[in-house]
Amino acid sequence: MNEQYEQKRSAASLLASIWQPMRNITYLLFAWLCFALGVIGVFVPLMPTTCFMLLAVWSASRGSPRFAAWIRRHPRFGPPVLAWEQERAIPRHVKRLAVAMLAFSMLVIALVVNTLTVKLALIVGLGLLGVWIATRPEPRQSASIYSRSGESELGEPRLVESR
Repeated sequence: MNEQYEQKRSAASLLASIWQPMRNITYLLFAWLCFALGVIGVFVPLMPTTCFMLLAVWSASRGSPRFAAWIRRHPRFGPPVLAWEQERAIPRHVKRLAVAMLAFSMLVIALVVNTLTVKLALIVGLGLLGVWIATRPEPRQSASIYSRSGESELGEPRLVESR
């Protein structure tokens, strides 16, 4: 009985030792994919950047905390990510752009989609998303300036107020 238990335990240990690196690699690959899509979003109008960076940080924090910390410290991508993580806040210009893109999408859906129920469902869903975005707070702290020296115990940068 004890021998059977030890065999099951060693098999589970072996499976865990194989699964952990595969899981980390999967999270890391997904993080790089999201990061790449976010970088593309900087140059392609209508393609979001921040949401892909948030996904990249979420995934990287599970597969490579060092990569997640690098994204948080990045001068272009870090501040919006930190503003969301620390305050659940969205800057005003980002809100305006997002709501404008949602309104444009609703117009396109109204003109292109033929099925009334699908059209209404999509327009109502996008409208609710717009309301949710518009009601998020704006960052209290400057999202453009953060301290590299003022890092948390985990090495993650903290936003500091601009003077």
